[in-house]
Amino acid sequence: MISSDIIRGYNDTIILYMLKQGDSYGYEISKQIEKQTNGDYVMKETTLYSTFARLQKNGYISSYSGTETNGRKRTYYKMTAEGSQYYQEKCREWVLTKNVINRFIQEVDQ
Repeated sequence: MISSDIIRGYNDTIILYMLKQGDSYGYEISKQIEKQTNGDYVMKETTLYSTFARLQKNGYISSYSGTETNGRKRTYYKMTAEGSQYYQEKCREWVLTKNVINRFIQEVDQ
């Protein structure tokens, strides 16, 4: 499993990628991240919702109330145009970061 310290800087990118696929709510996004990483990364609930709050504060996502489940309304999240631009920036940043880090990483036997 990946340490949350290592991936912390890319939680925004991960969430925005998930919302790029369509509007969704916290629990579903969390489960999709776990599924897409084959369980190698499980985003904690506190991390998930603090990421939502930061993205919303910066105008990268918006939220709205959706259908009820067990008597509670779900909060759905949607990526904004600004969020789409930010996602593209983070993707370009990742390519550069990966290229730099790869210069210092040696392949190891697993």
